[in-house]
Amino acid sequence: MLIAGTVTAPAAGASPAAGRDHGSQDREARGAAIAAARAAEAGIDWQDCPADWNLPKPIQCGYVTVPLDYAEPYGKQIRLAVDRIGNTGTASERQGALVYNPGGPGGSGLRFPARVTNKSAVWADTAKAYDFVGFDPRGVGKSAPISCVDPQEFVKAPKMDPVPRNEADKLAQRKLAREYAEGCLERSGEMLPHMTTPNTARDLDVIRAALGEKKLNFLGVSYGTYLGAVYGTLFPDHVRRMVLDSVVNPSREKIWYQANLDQDVAFEGRWKDWQDWVAENDATYHLGDTRAEVQEQWLKLRARAEKAPLGGVVGPAELISFFQSAPYYDSAWAPTAAVFSKYVSGDTQALVDAAAPDMTDTAGNASAENGNAVYTAVECADAKWPTNWRTWDRDNTRLHRDHPFMTWANAWMNLPCATWPVKQQTPLNVKTGKGLPPVLIVQAERDAATPYEGAVELHRRFEGSRLITERDAGSHGVTGLVNPCVNDRVDTYLLTGGLDARDVTCAPHATPKP
Repeated sequence: MLIAGTVTAPAAGASPAAGRDHGSQDREARGAAIAAARAAEAGIDWQDCPADWNLPKPIQCGYVTVPLDYAEPYGKQIRLAVDRIGNTGTASERQGALVYNPGGPGGSGLRFPARVTNKSAVWADTAKAYDFVGFDPRGVGKSAPISCVDPQEFVKAPKMDPVPRNEADKLAQRKLAREYAEGCLERSGEMLPHMTTPNTARDLDVIRAALGEKKLNFLGVSYGTYLGAVYGTLFPDHVRRMVLDSVVNPSREKIWYQANLDQDVAFEGRWKDWQDWVAENDATYHLGDTRAEVQEQWLKLRARAEKAPLGGVVGPAELISFFQSAPYYDSAWAPTAAVFSKYVSGDTQALVDAAAPDMTDTAGNASAENGNAVYTAVECADAKWPTNWRTWDRDNTRLHRDHPFMTWANAWMNLPCATWPVKQQTPLNVKTGKGLPPVLIVQAERDAATPYEGAVELHRRFEGSRLITERDAGSHGVTGLVNPCVNDRVDTYLLTGGLDARDVTCAPHATPKP
């Protein structure tokens, strides 16, 4: 319920220095303070989770109400889905709530409390002290979800080969990108102007208040690190502990066009790391005992799928979607290689089953379409993108020459931002504000999705932060892996606030076994 006329903005609502400009930014800061005060009074009506959320007891679910537009805090409201599981230790051990964002933009955090029900050893000590709290950010899943296209159409295969053969292919992809942007406006136009990282950071502060927490404990992974960086800039004195894992480069010059170009370079490097590992395990996979031989098998597969999609549905676009999991996550190295090996030995069906969409999984397809819609909406609204096609064509043509694995696929995924139908913002200047405590940053040296330079840049901007580097490793999302050098330091920081006197370099976690 709105407590109209009775809520005033507390002085600690946001750091005045954080504003990009006065006026709308000040109104949004006041709106965030009003919404947080309202949420603190209302709390959260925790209940058993709806059966179709597939969250096991004793996880509880609820909603937090936030303004669609923080400049109009008494205007249209939306509900954000949240869930929690209580700390596993004693009442005296409890240190509050630890709120999680897995990235995206577009990822759901609602599975986070399941780390307790699944008895994750990595998180067992932290779970004694904290309630684990997840949420669906605005536009995601159970939180006023947005959409840009019919989900079944979104997943339908085969799609165009991302690598253009000629100008006609580029024109066709440009048309698809423009139509996608128009579909977002048609299906979700009311939400689009407000699908920004600063608004999600304001939502995070309202969730903090609704939880009854004076200060936020936060774990952000991937895009969740940018959300954390923006939160720390807008609300520096509201942060208690913050762990940022696999860091998006927060520089205004990187958000988001250049960040995606940087990704293409890093993905090529990690793709080669995987190929080296496959070659080292040729006795298992029989794909070649050198990187060049594994690459040759990949090019042969790609050429065959371009000529005639496997099973009628798996073309080059579907292959890239499947194989990109290996540069993302070490945990995908062996499964991806095993499917590839079966294909080369004559079993095409295993690859079709792995890479083709499941048209019967309507719930999964809706989730995939929603995730892509949020990804696009947030990245397009957060920053100004090049609108001149010549810029895109020049940059991606140049990059593709030496980094062909992901470059064009990534370009087409982001091209709707070139014709985005709502106002694009100027990214926040991420920096240290008064009251910001030391932040712990964790990063793998060869991360493909969020290149290492991003962690260095955030470390420079957040005074007093500490950087843990996992050397010679590249799995995206370090804190969930078994590496005591990392795990023990994350636990120590979350449990005591303690950090090393200087930055730390850890040996890599265990190499995957074939």
